[in-house]
Amino acid sequence: MPPKDDRIDARDWSLLAVLSILWGGSFFFNGAALRELPPLTLVFLRVSLGAAMLLPLLRMQGIGLPSGIAGWTPFVTIGLLNNVIPFSLIVIGQTFIPSGLASILNATTPLFTVLVMAATGEEALQIRRAAGVALGLVGVVILRGWGIETTPGQGLGILLCLGGALSYGFAALAARRLLKDSPPLGTATFQLMASTVMLAVVAGVAEQPWRLAMPGVATWSAVLGLAALSTALAYIVFFQIVRRSGASNVMLVTLLIPVTAILLGWLVLGEPISTREIAGAIIIGSALLVIDGRALHLLRRSV
Repeated sequence: MPPKDDRIDARDWSLLAVLSILWGGSFFFNGAALRELPPLTLVFLRVSLGAAMLLPLLRMQGIGLPSGIAGWTPFVTIGLLNNVIPFSLIVIGQTFIPSGLASILNATTPLFTVLVMAATGEEALQIRRAAGVALGLVGVVILRGWGIETTPGQGLGILLCLGGALSYGFAALAARRLLKDSPPLGTATFQLMASTVMLAVVAGVAEQPWRLAMPGVATWSAVLGLAALSTALAYIVFFQIVRRSGASNVMLVTLLIPVTAILLGWLVLGEPISTREIAGAIIIGSALLVIDGRALHLLRRSV
């Protein structure tokens, strides 16, 4: 069960770091696959292959499928808000704006989550959390910078990505209300199965993917990476954190994604880290401490 004080323990901070790597890669995979695939078809392949990869694990764990309309309704809701709507909006948005800008906009997810929870009465609007999220957004902007070229349709791309972030906020609300006892592996698999059915209809009507030319090896590699790492594995981690630390806390991962992307570039590719990026990372780290609350509590006790 999530803690009543909304704090995150050391294990879930580690899982958030892992999730930030898995989801951070989705922007790269999307950018690579969109060169040959239309957006809705790409999202359909992402969720359908992700579900197919998880089904054998589900069988090995002896987890049965939900029964009847009532059993599937929570997962249809979560799939719509957590997969179908945000994945589609963000991927379509990436056809208008660069991946770097899309990741910045994705970092607004915790802010939307705080606002959605407060507006629906699910959580009180805590000044500490709101201030921490706002500080984190400042850190993301400093870390990534605004040096992004203006492109045609950029305004639409920005709105689409912000719509995806808002949908994640409502997904957090739905997860909090609907997923109290479902095991993480089952939840991840069932929501992807429900999303697969919905996207098969949407992509089939809008893009008729069976008429497309066969993509190349690079595109299929990106799709498989997107399905296996950024979807199947990522959602097992995601729902594990939801179950232990709560839906609002897991959305903090979007603040960590730009930091892990830069660190991976430094460690794996040898890319230099600028003073601006270090400053942004320090601000994001400070914001997460403010949101968690324990550092402030210790500070007040020591005064």
